[in-house]
Amino acid sequence: MCGTCGCGEEGGGTRITLPHGGHAPATTGHPHHGDHEHPHTEHPHTEQPDGPARDGAHGTGETVTLEQRVLAKNEQLADRNRAWLAERHIVAVNLMSSPGAGKTTLLERTIRDFSGRRQVAVVEGDQETMLDADRIRRAGSAVVQVNTGAGCHLDAEMMQGALTTLSPGRGSLVLVENVGNLVCPALFDLGERSRIVIISVTEGTDKPLKYPYMFAVADLVLINKIDLLPYVDFDVERCEAYARSVNPDVRVLAVSATTGEGMDRWYEWVAALDDQMLLS
Repeated sequence: MCGTCGCGEEGGGTRITLPHGGHAPATTGHPHHGDHEHPHTEHPHTEQPDGPARDGAHGTGETVTLEQRVLAKNEQLADRNRAWLAERHIVAVNLMSSPGAGKTTLLERTIRDFSGRRQVAVVEGDQETMLDADRIRRAGSAVVQVNTGAGCHLDAEMMQGALTTLSPGRGSLVLVENVGNLVCPALFDLGERSRIVIISVTEGTDKPLKYPYMFAVADLVLINKIDLLPYVDFDVERCEAYARSVNPDVRVLAVSATTGEGMDRWYEWVAALDDQMLLS
């Protein structure tokens, strides 16, 4: 069981799958990224603390120790992923939201609009099914599906396994659709270049205040489904102000992945990541 968010493996272990293709190995252990090798270690969700906290403490001491160990191991793996991506000039973007905010629809439109302009690959995170991966494949992108079972987020080891299976080309864009959740995905660095939070106008203006940590770690907030604004009670300016109250430097863009309104500004933001990589 994960010491940070309580997710476990009751629903089965992680599975990484190519849609309508071969099955990749689950992300226990460390697959290799081409010539970039990683030693075998245990999955963070299975690690147990040792020492005094395990032997003598009840509840808080053991939980805190396990949480620190899980996050520390994840950070090490994320740094390896980041180095691997940087060596290949690959920009990876982590998209996070609650279920139904429109992540998959936004990815579909982005893939189609980028067709012929740049290579895009997608890592799809869900607890079960291949439904979203099949949608992404039909939109024209390479994709792997990561099914987390009872897990409520992707982590750096899952990302590593997905990149091994996906094998994105040099200079490509990797879009990661994290498991729908406005809490746990914020805790786990995947090695991505940037983090995006998507909120739909159907969810309520106050989401940044109710889930501050998610918005605090974001580089960009996309307010999606603005085509529905005439029909819902949502204040774009107030939501933007709430987001900036927890993250003063965050960029906020209002878009509709359905109609395409505002999507050009999203594409410009993505293009700027390439420039940032060249300068770093």
